Amino acid sequence: MRIVVNNVEKRFMDAKKRDITALQNINFTIEEQEFVVLVGPSGCGKSTLLNIVGGLLTPSGGEVYFEGVASGKPPRLGIVFQEIALFPWRTVYENVIFGLEEQGASKQVQREKGKHFIDMVGLTGFESAYPKQLSGGMRQRVGIARALAVEPDLLLMDEPFSALDAQTRTLMQEELLSIWNRTRLSTLYVTHNIQEAVYLADRVIVLSRHPGQIKEVIHIDLPKTGRDQEQHRAASERYTNEIWQLIRHDAQEALKEG
Repeated sequence: MRIVVNNVEKRFMDAKKRDITALQNINFTIEEQEFVVLVGPSGCGKSTLLNIVGGLLTPSGGEVYFEGVASGKPPRLGIVFQEIALFPWRTVYENVIFGLEEQGASKQVQREKGKHFIDMVGLTGFESAYPKQLSGGMRQRVGIARALAVEPDLLLMDEPFSALDAQTRTLMQEELLSIWNRTRLSTLYVTHNIQEAVYLADRVIVLSRHPGQIKEVIHIDLPKTGRDQEQHRAASERYTNEIWQLIRHDAQEALKEG
C-alpha cells in the first residue's frame, strides 16, 4: 500500500477574518513500510498536514489517496497524539481494545489482540490499571498499543513524546523503533526535534514556515537500528546539522513573532 499526498493546500480564516494559507503545493508519497517524519519551525503546518492525511481535516485543494487498498474499503488508520488521550474510566486493556470494539471484533479477537499489543509495548501485568496510576511514558505506550491494535494501514504520530522528560523520551524512541521492526507499519510522524527525526526516519520532509511548503526531502541513509552507536554518530550529526540549516532562519522568524 502507498499513500499519495497530491498537491495539497489548506486555507482558513483567522480570528481577524483574514484568509490564511497554512499549506501550499504539498506533494509526497509514503511507501509500504516507510517511516516518514515531518519537521519544520513552529506554525509551519506539520500537525495540520498530519490531520489531513488522517482524514481529520479536509484539504482546501488537492487530495490524499491510498493506493493498494481494496476498493470501497476505507483505509485503517492508527493515530497517536501529543496529548495522551486515554479514557480515564477505562483500564489499560479496555483502552487498548477500544478500536477493536468500534470495528465490531469478537470478544476472543479483542482478548487475543489486546494481550498481544499490551505485551508488545511492555505493559503485561498492567492490564487492569487505570491511566491515573501510570507514568507519562506508560500512558503513551497504552496509546501506541491502542493505535496498533486495529492493525492500521498507516500509523500517524503527532509529537507523541514531546511532553515526556528527556530520559523517558529516549527510551520511548528506542521502543518505537523496536515496535516498528516487528510491525513494519507505514508511518507518518510529526516532531519539532531534529535529532528524533534523524534517529527514526527513512525520509525527513522539511517544511518551511507559513505557508507551509516542502523545502527539502532528506533521505537518511543509515541502518534503521543502531543509529545512536559510535560508528554512525558523525553521519547522524551531519544529517541533523543539514536539517537545522534548512530550518534555522524560519525558526528565528517564528521566534520573533512569539
